[in-house]
Amino acid sequence: MAFDECLAGRVEDALIREPGIIKKKMFGVACYMRNGNAFAGVWGDSLIVRTGPGAYDTAIEEPHVCEFDITGKPMKGWVVVGPDGINDDSSLQEWLRRAMDFANSLPRKA
Repeated sequence: MAFDECLAGRVEDALIREPGIIKKKMFGVACYMRNGNAFAGVWGDSLIVRTGPGAYDTAIEEPHVCEFDITGKPMKGWVVVGPDGINDDSSLQEWLRRAMDFANSLPRKA
């Protein structure tokens, strides 16, 4: 599945002032990384968010959110936020902040 270039542009605009963010295209997803750790991505018209195990149960209960499962095996600590959950910039920025907060708690990868 290709990713929505418009949504990827919105994500990049939201992250423009964040240092050390790298975008990689992997498996049809625009993936955003900090210190070698993936924290978010754009898959189709949805945002993929790495919540980590501690925040997953809360995130999955929110409107427009489901588990991230593209292979038949859900990825632990990741959710998909559908278009209605990120239709305004403040919602998008809040999900990205949550994802970056988790990524910042992880050790730097070489």
